[in-house]
Amino acid sequence: MSTLRPLSPELQEIARKEIGEEPHRTVVDLEHIKEWLKKQPHITARLDDQFLLAFLRGCKFSLERTKEKLDCFYTMRTAIPEYFACRDPLQSEMQEMLKLGVLLPLPEPDKLGRRVLLQRMGRYDPSRLNAMHMFKLTLLLADIMMIEDDISMINGSVFLMDMDGVTLSHAMQLQPTLIKKTMMCFQNGYPARLKAIHYVNYPPTFESFLQIFKPFLKDKILNRIFLHPSLEALCENIPKRVLPKDYGGDVPSTEELAVTWKKKVESYRDYYLEDVKYKCDEKKRPGRPKTQEDLFGIEGSFRQLAVD
Repeated sequence: MSTLRPLSPELQEIARKEIGEEPHRTVVDLEHIKEWLKKQPHITARLDDQFLLAFLRGCKFSLERTKEKLDCFYTMRTAIPEYFACRDPLQSEMQEMLKLGVLLPLPEPDKLGRRVLLQRMGRYDPSRLNAMHMFKLTLLLADIMMIEDDISMINGSVFLMDMDGVTLSHAMQLQPTLIKKTMMCFQNGYPARLKAIHYVNYPPTFESFLQIFKPFLKDKILNRIFLHPSLEALCENIPKRVLPKDYGGDVPSTEELAVTWKKKVESYRDYYLEDVKYKCDEKKRPGRPKTQEDLFGIEGSFRQLAVD
C-alpha cells in the first residue's frame, strides 16, 4: 500500500507539467526503484515511498537518472564520513548552529512558488565553529525537506545568502577540498532542484570570495547566481512578504524561526541516528570500487586555488 502524501490539485498540476509526475505511474516507478535497490549488493538503502519519491521528482521521473542519483547519494554517505558518520543534532556544535539560526527555511514561498532558504554564515564564531558544521547542518535540513516539503521538491528552492558579518576567518575555512566534497554531495547526490542563489550584504571583496566556489559549480548553477547591492534590490526577486520581520518582511523573525527549526531538527534525532547504516560498501560494488581519488580527485591539484 502506498504511503504517499497527497498533493493539492494546484501542486499536482505543476508537478505534471514541470517534472512529468503522473499519479497513476508513480507507484509503478517506485516499485521499480525499490526492486533495483534490493539488487544492488553494495547499497544499504531506505525504501520509504516518500523518501524515494523525492529522488524521482528531482530527476524528473527518469528512472536511469534516479538510479544514478541514489547510487551517488549513498556513495557520498560512505565517502564523506565527516558529514554522515555522526548525525546527532544534540551534538554541541549542531545545537549552537541551530540556536544561531545559521540556516532557516522560510515558511512562505517566493512569487514563483519556490522554497526560500536563508543562510547566514556570519552568525557563527569561526573560532568556535567552522564551515563543515554549517554544511553538516544544511544536509540535516535537506533530509527533512526531501521527506516533508513538496514545494521544494516540485517547485524547487532558492538560497538567500546574507553575508553580513562574514569575515576573512570564515572565508579561510572554505578549503577547496571541503568545497569540492560538499558541492559534489549537493549537486550529484541530493535530489534538490536549486533554482537560484541570491547574495545580499556582501563586502566589496566578495567577487574574490565567490571565486572559491566557481570551479566546483555546474554551469547551470553559475548562471543562477545573483548579487544584490541592497535589500531593496533583492526584493525585486524575493518579495518582502516572504522575508522575516527583522528583514522588513511579514513572516516570523529569524529568532522565532530558529526556535521552530531547532525543535523540528531535534524531532528527527532517531531518524538521523539510524541513518548511519544507510550507505555504500565499496567492497561489494559490482566492478571497480569507487575511491576518494575517483570521486574527488587528488587533493594537491587544488592547492593553486586561493582568494586574491
